[in-house]
Amino acid sequence: MNKKNDNEVFIVAKEHLSNHPNPIKLFKGQSVFVGEKYNENEDWDNWIYCYTTDKSLEGWVPDQIIENDGKQGVILEDYIARELDVKVGEKLLKQKELNGWFWVKNLGTSEEGWVPKENVKKQKS
Repeated sequence: MNKKNDNEVFIVAKEHLSNHPNPIKLFKGQSVFVGEKYNENEDWDNWIYCYTTDKSLEGWVPDQIIENDGKQGVILEDYIARELDVKVGEKLLKQKELNGWFWVKNLGTSEEGWVPKENVKKQKS
């Protein structure tokens, strides 16, 4: 999934705090129950709410990594829905972009996770 504009440094312009302390973690080949598509005001298309088959975990999963038959799906690559808590001014290294979110590494804490693209701005060179 690496693209030439990955590995860019961004600055947090708006704080983000996760509302999901127990994020869904999935592995390639794992089966899931497929639920609703995300349909809110944000520009976060192609997210589907999924449940593990034992219903122990649930969360938003990118549609692109689900082989979906409508009620069940198979995960095509490892995935975790970990959102990163960030504060204004922190520096983040973008590693991946997907559906309005960046997977980043916080350059101060070395923690990794998802943050909304709209909450960051590109660091000026």
